Amino acid sequence: MTHTYVHQNLLDLMATFRYDAHPMGMIISTVAALGTFYPEANPALQGEGLYIKNERIRNKQILRIIGKLPTIASCAWRHRIGRPFNQPTNDLGYTENFLSMLDRLAEKTYKPNPVLVKALDILFILHAEHEMNCSTAAMRHLASSNVDPYTAVAGAAGALYGPLHGGANEAVLRMLEEIKTVDNVKTFLEGVKGKKKKLMGFGHRIYHNYDPRAKIIRRVAYEVFDALGQEPLIEVATELERQALADEYFVSRKLYPNVDFYSGLIYKAMGFPTDMFPVLFMIPRATGWLAHWLEHLGDPESKIYRPRQVYLGPDVRDYVPIEARTEPVVRSQEIYSSSVSRRSALPHKKK
Repeated sequence: MTHTYVHQNLLDLMATFRYDAHPMGMIISTVAALGTFYPEANPALQGEGLYIKNERIRNKQILRIIGKLPTIASCAWRHRIGRPFNQPTNDLGYTENFLSMLDRLAEKTYKPNPVLVKALDILFILHAEHEMNCSTAAMRHLASSNVDPYTAVAGAAGALYGPLHGGANEAVLRMLEEIKTVDNVKTFLEGVKGKKKKLMGFGHRIYHNYDPRAKIIRRVAYEVFDALGQEPLIEVATELERQALADEYFVSRKLYPNVDFYSGLIYKAMGFPTDMFPVLFMIPRATGWLAHWLEHLGDPESKIYRPRQVYLGPDVRDYVPIEARTEPVVRSQEIYSSSVSRRSALPHKKK
């Protein structure tokens, strides 16, 4: 492993976040700030053709981002639990080093469990790239402006932060927790068919049959449970899968388990809280984003993205003087004030 260490100033920046800051918010901010440490790699300072002309500078930033992301992510985790940041161990593998930085205490030599290392390796590989999704589109959109890759990756991570994109496996966990027991699966599925419940972790906009990644992750899940102990929700998950795949309602609609159905259970069994799930998605997906960045740079026909809009408003409107206009929908900002602001704004009167 190389390019894993980060500047002390960056660690000091991370230490200023609140103790309960969301790890994705910390990482997005830190990755954006990381670019300021390399002015020689900033097209805004060095010229817009910097990355097109210089392959060495291009590849150097890719190595830096991929190498430093596990370090930044582990620091976000350690900050959250009130422990000092760990430095990387460069003779360990990629996921092995990440798990070591998360969990190492006072041990001089610490190596994570190989079963967990392999599981995370597989999950990272399966999450590394998945064509033109929301965050990848954001990456290419930003890249089209010739902004530096640190800012572009931070922006793509912002898209992944959204619960409709990076929060899918968390939604599966919440669904399984709602079902609670195997006995409630049938009733839950009836609720789904009656449009009263949502079935999370099934179906995919690309795969119209069983997501091939889900088959692999299902096997990995049981290997992790053998090492760490059975996750109680796995019985609910397998029964839900069995009943759904035996029901013509779901099969006819091509609703099969996807990659998110089991990944959340694995992360939960490994001790990660749900707000770390998008972080575990982002670390490998950054490699896919950077591959798209390279592809964009190498396309001689690439231009800055400017999507067209179809205007659906009125064609012509007469000007209305401000005093003749109706009451605006949004009123004074006072309605948004907190009780503390209203208290402090009260006039001070002497008796």
